[in-house]
Amino acid sequence: MSARFGVAGNSEVFTREVSKSSADAPAWLRSVGLDAYEYQCGRGVHVKQPMAEKIGQNAAAAGIVLSVHAPYFINPANPAPESLEKNIGYVLDSCRAARWMGAKRIVVHSGALMKRSRAEALAIAKQSLTAILAACDGAGYGDLTLCPETMGKVNQLGDLEEVLELCTLDERLLPCVDFGHLYARTAGELDGAEACCAMLDRMAQVLGEARAAVFHSHFSHIAFTPKGGELRHLTFADSQGFGPDFEPLAEEIARRGWSPTLICESAGTQSEDALTMKQIYQKKVELL
Repeated sequence: MSARFGVAGNSEVFTREVSKSSADAPAWLRSVGLDAYEYQCGRGVHVKQPMAEKIGQNAAAAGIVLSVHAPYFINPANPAPESLEKNIGYVLDSCRAARWMGAKRIVVHSGALMKRSRAEALAIAKQSLTAILAACDGAGYGDLTLCPETMGKVNQLGDLEEVLELCTLDERLLPCVDFGHLYARTAGELDGAEACCAMLDRMAQVLGEARAAVFHSHFSHIAFTPKGGELRHLTFADSQGFGPDFEPLAEEIARRGWSPTLICESAGTQSEDALTMKQIYQKKVELL
């Protein structure tokens, strides 16, 4: 059992020096020592079936595990019927692309408060996710895993507790824990060994050890404002004093023997920074 490390989308070095085509990403990721790739559909699911299938074939050949990030504008906390209809459509489109690729996980945003209380927004999101899961079942995508994501802005639904509660709706739901987002929305409080241990403990308490151990994750350094939360993603080299620090998280994952998939979302240097994360983790494993 070991963690997997990969990238969100294509890094600048890949597009500059290797290829403009995502179909070439899996083999290159394997060549540099990574083993996961999250295909980005943030601005809509535009990938065509031949390309998706090619990415999937190349990923299978290279031993790269695939996931898909669904469109950013999904908002399960919006109670309007037309919004729910659109959300269902976006998720089904993402599931179709994931099926073509052979991906098993689809990351979805948890929603925005829209001037509602957190409790009201969470209740709406739970109803929406229940409807979305039913639609996935009806369309033949019941075997795929939806991953509600922890969000980085204070006015968004999606702190750790909220995402874990969403995941109690169905065992097919698995959290996408974005540690940069949680760091940003708490103005840097969720950082360090004690915070990492507490977050993973809470995941195990709510989900059970087996589900928690294979959680999905995003990681990057993120600049934030004290009141609003997430401002922008940074690189490890240009963190401007912002975190979070990956070492305590790596140590805690290694100590528990967990096997999450950790996707780096650094701004352009995601492949280099993902490899740094993997090297840190491997050193922690060796010290056990």
